[in-house]
Amino acid sequence: MEQQPQTYRFTWQGIDIEATYTPRKWTVIAHLEIRSIKPERAALPITATGYLSHFHECGTIEARGGDVVAQVTAWLDEEASTPEWQAHLARAKQGELFG
Repeated sequence: MEQQPQTYRFTWQGIDIEATYTPRKWTVIAHLEIRSIKPERAALPITATGYLSHFHECGTIEARGGDVVAQVTAWLDEEASTPEWQAHLARAKQGELFG
C-alpha cells in the first residue's frame, strides 16, 4: 500500500530545495523527488535540470536515521566535491561567453 508523501523544504548553498519522499510507492519501492524551487530549476550537483526523481528500496532512508533533509544534504555535499560540479561553479562564476 502506498504511503502519503512527506514534503520538506530547506536551503542548501543559497538554493531553496523541496524534497518529497514517499516511503512506500507501489508496495515495493520508495520514491524521492528533489527540485530546486528558488531559483527555480537551478542546477544541483545531483541534477543539471534542478529536478531529480529517485526510486530506491523501501527502508533505505529509515535505516540511515530517517532524516530526509540530512540525507539529501549529505548527498548534495558529497556530489558538490566532484570535479564536474567544481567546473560548473567556475563557469557560473565566470559566465560563459559562448554558452
